Amino acid sequence: MWTAVARRVLLCALLSLFAIEPVTAIERDRNATGIFGINRVNLAWLTPDEQRKVLGEIAASGATHVRLSLSAPVARSIDAVEIAHGLGLKILLEIQLTNPDFYADDVDARTGYGRIWDIRRLSDIDLERYRENLKAALRRMDDAGVPLVAVEPGNEINYSAYNGDLIVFREPGAVTPRRVPDIRNREAFERGLAIYVEIARMTRQELKATIFSRNAVVVSAGLSDMNAGESDQKGMERLDPEDVIALLKSLGLDRYVDAYGIHVYPGRKAGPKLANYIRELLRFCTAGDRGKPCWVTEWGVANAARSCPFDDRNRADAIAATRSVFQALMSSGQLMAAFYYDWDTHDAYGVWRCGRLSPAGVRAIAPN
Repeated sequence: MWTAVARRVLLCALLSLFAIEPVTAIERDRNATGIFGINRVNLAWLTPDEQRKVLGEIAASGATHVRLSLSAPVARSIDAVEIAHGLGLKILLEIQLTNPDFYADDVDARTGYGRIWDIRRLSDIDLERYRENLKAALRRMDDAGVPLVAVEPGNEINYSAYNGDLIVFREPGAVTPRRVPDIRNREAFERGLAIYVEIARMTRQELKATIFSRNAVVVSAGLSDMNAGESDQKGMERLDPEDVIALLKSLGLDRYVDAYGIHVYPGRKAGPKLANYIRELLRFCTAGDRGKPCWVTEWGVANAARSCPFDDRNRADAIAATRSVFQALMSSGQLMAAFYYDWDTHDAYGVWRCGRLSPAGVRAIAPN
């Protein structure tokens, strides 16, 4: 009986001999006018039956692409990836850099003072642990024949909820940083971003060593669009996405990524206000030789209603308007993909309500 390793070696040899490229679908996605997908992260916390149920509902809804997370416990995360692939879904894989497997055992977490989770600092990541854990995960997905459309190492590294090098104030209300020089632990923050560029390099390198995902798009960590006023209210450090992208570019990020990740939560703005907000937020996203396009790896509009049958009319117009702006940016080459947040896990943003996909949800994830 062939072992997984033997099958892998044989497939690599056949691909080399016959110049077969197993990533044709990925190349089509890379060149598409635009991708619309849905988020369903943290499936590792569910049982296999629960994973199948959720992913089955997503696939039956007509969605074509899904953003899943590689998080602890990793084996269960990969189970979900394999189920999604079996259902015909194309996968953007977000790698959660808060995974304790990426850190030495004696690394302490930064406190969130009970208002947000305690997390480790990006600057404390052990790069070799990251590489070895990523390599093992990609090998298992390769052995299962899973092609990844894209990989996004990290999430909201410009915001203290997901980057421990940015602090949570003991009490909210004070003025939080507006610029890099204002960051309380600036040296650690900049060291963490330099390490992040190495993470991007390693991620691309390990993807190139796979069979089925070697042409996957590498997307930089989706950055939070939280504004300064909200940051003051929460008492949590953050920086504007454009400033963080500029700093990452100065550290060499562009050599290792195909696109920049960004998150867009426009509220219920309408008309010119909504279009202006999104265009201003994404102004660093460029096309062709001028730079890198963006992937919106999270976007959403809230509806806190709880009743069934579910009334989704209040956000339907905002969702349709947001998609319209995205489609225009896709046509110009500034934007390549947009993944709605969330399927069913967030009380306000979820679109799976009362046992079905809401009308606004249908509009949010319809293929382009």
